[in-house]
Amino acid sequence: TPSQFMENWCYDKATIDKMAVHYETGEKIPEELWTKIKDSKNFRSASMMLRQLHFAVLDLTLHSSFDPATADSKSVHDVCQEVAEKYLVQPPMDYDRFLCGFGHIFAGGYAAGYYSYKWAEVLSADCFGAFEEAGLEDDSAVQATGRRFRDTILAKGGGMAPAQVFEEFRGRAPEPEALLRHSGLAAA
Repeated sequence: TPSQFMENWCYDKATIDKMAVHYETGEKIPEELWTKIKDSKNFRSASMMLRQLHFAVLDLTLHSSFDPATADSKSVHDVCQEVAEKYLVQPPMDYDRFLCGFGHIFAGGYAAGYYSYKWAEVLSADCFGAFEEAGLEDDSAVQATGRRFRDTILAKGGGMAPAQVFEEFRGRAPEPEALLRHSGLAAA
């Protein structure tokens, strides 16, 4: 989560204005270019979120409820197709064998854990949400929130249950709203 968390600062104009300047003139990124950067960040974000959810649900389904010995002739590819119909805008072609190359869930150490990619994004965005709520333009509030982040998320890291560390920082359980907002998917 800390590495993903740091990416959030790259989309805060005040932060970028402090560090991204022309090496000779000191000129900040022009507003027109900044707008393009911000707009491109969320290009196809809904499609990409559906793709990650598809991968995660497929992984969990194959590792929790699929048993090839009792699958009534259902193959892993049939399961893949069923999950895709729920999560993808266009279902895969019949000849698609994506699973043959999806090493993450079979050989990459993510068996039944692929969802952690999206969950890390939820935690990261929600942590950054604390800074947004404090006021990104208020240096003293950002510093105070930063100390709290350091003293909880960074300092306690693997020494406590992750949910407990998060709740100590945020004062509540994780919520997906910040990720949806950062992805341009929050209801207006």
